Amino acid sequence: MRKTTIARILSVALVLLSACVIATPSLAQVAMGVSVSFAPPDLPVYEQPLCPGEDYIWTPGYWDWDGDDYYWVPGTWVFAPEPGFFWTPGYWAWGDSGFIFTAGYWGPVVGFYGGINYGYGYFGRGYEGGRWDRGHFFYNREVNNVNVNIVHNTYNTTVVNKTVNVTRVSYNGGNGGVNVRPTPQEQAAIHERHIPPVPAQAQHIRQARSNPQFRAMTNQGRPPIAATTKPADFKGNGIVPAREGGALHHNSARPGNGNRPTAVRPENNNVARPNPSHARDIPAADRPPAPNTGNAKLDQKYQQQQQKLAEQQARGQQKLQQRQNQEHQKLEKQQADEAKRQQVEQRHQQQTQQLIQKHTEQNQRMQQKQQPHPAPPAPPPSHAPKKPAS
Repeated sequence: MRKTTIARILSVALVLLSACVIATPSLAQVAMGVSVSFAPPDLPVYEQPLCPGEDYIWTPGYWDWDGDDYYWVPGTWVFAPEPGFFWTPGYWAWGDSGFIFTAGYWGPVVGFYGGINYGYGYFGRGYEGGRWDRGHFFYNREVNNVNVNIVHNTYNTTVVNKTVNVTRVSYNGGNGGVNVRPTPQEQAAIHERHIPPVPAQAQHIRQARSNPQFRAMTNQGRPPIAATTKPADFKGNGIVPAREGGALHHNSARPGNGNRPTAVRPENNNVARPNPSHARDIPAADRPPAPNTGNAKLDQKYQQQQQKLAEQQARGQQKLQQRQNQEHQKLEKQQADEAKRQQVEQRHQQQTQQLIQKHTEQNQRMQQKQQPHPAPPAPPPSHAPKKPAS
């Protein structure tokens, strides 16, 4: 009897532990690492650039955070990581004492993105800009800018809700935010297979972040480049400027705080940020400071090394994520029991933490290598007595 009772207690504990591990990814989607004390600007108004070709997916523009200010990431057309996948945009939402960003991702269905009306198919719920059919994407010309002479997979379906939410507010909750909560279907989408932004998107974000003209305090909510035809192409013909800017919220949300934006780390603000359990949940790394050795050519070389390392780390993360996703799919096909699932989840968590540690050590070595080296001290003067002349 005693053995049976202990076995039941252990069984219940194992199920609860498994549930906690499985629930972790939905909590770990916070990607910013900061909680910003004031709201992001409203969304600017811009025209969607022409779709460059078959199977590109539209990813809407949004406001991101660089540590000092919001900056605009232009909307752009991107290839999905694999056929059948859709883009779920990231979004800002009010937490306990600040605005927190949930990163966008690729998946088999479109999940919750805060109810934000980004336009061009992303009207707050789902995506009405197109569908996959036999490995190719078909575009709804009602909401997409498509040249039928270039893109032949098109259809027309009237979207009745695209003008229901005319607000350009870019955040969920809080004072004046969109008051929308996820549906059961959107909650279920959190547990679907996810893929982080592809390398082209990561490069697109990095270039936007490094351009001071994209910062809200500089462009006053009206970015000079609101959208592009292809990722990170900020000098080509497919550049679209903002037609109308979005209102800033600096003063109204920061009483008594001067003119400088503020942000606090979640560790100091009671914002839950659990350790990632899967590669897909690893938050975006903070951008390392620009090298400043005083030698322009050397700084450029170091910056290229930083970018190369970031791309290498992104590929490693994506490779681990694909392997973990395959193991999850295998578990589903085998209808594995809870003990087996728990074993796999623990291995995935260990792999993920090891990858994070590896990346951290690589970044530290890179920073140490790129520190300016002081000139060697001059040799001390010699005080040896002179040999008398013969």
